[in-house]
Amino acid sequence: MLTKDLAICIRATDFSETSQIVVFFTRENGKISAIAKGSKRPKSAFDGPIEVFAHGEIVFADSNKEKLATLTEFQQQPGFANLNQNLFVLHCCLFAMELLNSMTGDYDPHPELFDSFLQFLENLDAIRSTQNAVRDTTSLLIQFQLSLLKEVGLIPVFNACVNCKTQYAERDTRYEAYFSSSANGLICRDCEASFPDKIRLSKKAAGCLVNLQLIADADEKTLNEIEKLLIGHFTEILHHQPKMAKHILKD
Repeated sequence: MLTKDLAICIRATDFSETSQIVVFFTRENGKISAIAKGSKRPKSAFDGPIEVFAHGEIVFADSNKEKLATLTEFQQQPGFANLNQNLFVLHCCLFAMELLNSMTGDYDPHPELFDSFLQFLENLDAIRSTQNAVRDTTSLLIQFQLSLLKEVGLIPVFNACVNCKTQYAERDTRYEAYFSSSANGLICRDCEASFPDKIRLSKKAAGCLVNLQLIADADEKTLNEIEKLLIGHFTEILHHQPKMAKHILKD
């Protein structure tokens, strides 16, 4: 049976001199692995060799989900030509792709996450080498990571202390806040002693996590603090640090 879907390539490896094994994150079918026969030939049915971040409409044959699907068509949309113009932007895209691949299962569809990832790539493709490129890129990366955690059901608790349940809106802004991966959320000063893995947050970082809308306009230092927190959290979830994390972390 042939299936048609919108897809983004999140991994591509050579299978032979003329073919590739590709992993697509699709909108309606989730993550699929497929063989693209003849994709590396000069005149292939897939508009040339398939590269990561290539996106468009695919058609694939999949009679057994335990085996590789067979890609039969791939109508590629115009690519993201500017992603490799800024090394940090490219690293953030590859990091987001790595997390997406690690945090989702085969044939587990997340249409909203597909839309979020595609919008993330489009937004980064529009970034030019400006003074605020790193800040803007980090902000978009954080927002995508939070949408990823939400879609897979692992979004941390940010609106209250995970332990005592006190709403942060009810607390004075002078109160300190902490984040604990083991508790999956924010911890207040009164409860932090019970969580050895807690990370102390600045007031600005805590404020952004309590009110996620503030992330879009946060300063670079605050965003770097939040990103470091999220990388640590994903490391705990995956039981290893993502490979691309070393290219994202700032001293």
